Amino acid sequence: MESIQKTVLITGATSGIGEQTSIEFAKNGHKTIIIGRRLDRLIALKNKIQNEFHTAVHSIQIDVRNREDVEKAISSLPDEFKAIDVLINNAGLALGFVPFEEGLPEDWDTMIDTNIKGLLYVTHYVLPLMIKANKGHIINIGSIAGREVLPNGNVYCGTKHAVDGITKGMRHDLTKYGIKVTQIAPGATETEFSIVRYKGDKSKASAVYEGFQPLVGKDIAEIIYYVTTLPQHVNIADMLILPTAQASIQNFYRNT
Repeated sequence: MESIQKTVLITGATSGIGEQTSIEFAKNGHKTIIIGRRLDRLIALKNKIQNEFHTAVHSIQIDVRNREDVEKAISSLPDEFKAIDVLINNAGLALGFVPFEEGLPEDWDTMIDTNIKGLLYVTHYVLPLMIKANKGHIINIGSIAGREVLPNGNVYCGTKHAVDGITKGMRHDLTKYGIKVTQIAPGATETEFSIVRYKGDKSKASAVYEGFQPLVGKDIAEIIYYVTTLPQHVNIADMLILPTAQASIQNFYRNT
């Protein structure tokens, strides 16, 4: 297991898997670059990391959908944070859970621009730093929705299928630079994901996880951290992580 200090960039760091992943790396002594849209949460997370773990942290308030902002943020990183060892493309969301014919184009745009284009933008501007170093590790957070499709999941599932394909394509193209590429694909994970999907309806969101124990952000964060600790010649290409009660994207054993 490697223990050398790394510099880790995490998108979507202000909640859920991203927040827990930032904490996991910080508590293990690594420098973190935390990216998110919500300034108050970024400040709170930065303070937590500095006060509890005493590790270097750099926060950036941007929306990964904005390519110019992403380019500016990466190009203006302080020297202490320029040697990025690990990129975790975590920013993503689902909006709406309705049949395709009832879907809202503005929701489609937000999902496509965040889940696909945001991942591409951040990776595009971080990659030259990794290529120059002839090493690095890119971890894309996919989903079981990138392996299967469920009714009303249409466009969100499409974006996560795209993440799956893009991740495989990256791996083909980047091995010659010594860059690892990993996809982590969670199943049912209780974060703010369902609250966002149902646009603030907490009763609908909580019903998603009724009758079984879902994963939580910390579960996925620990797995993300683990795959970065392996020797340089070992790359975990793809991981699907499910709650014990989940057998497929729709099949759960619920104690109800």
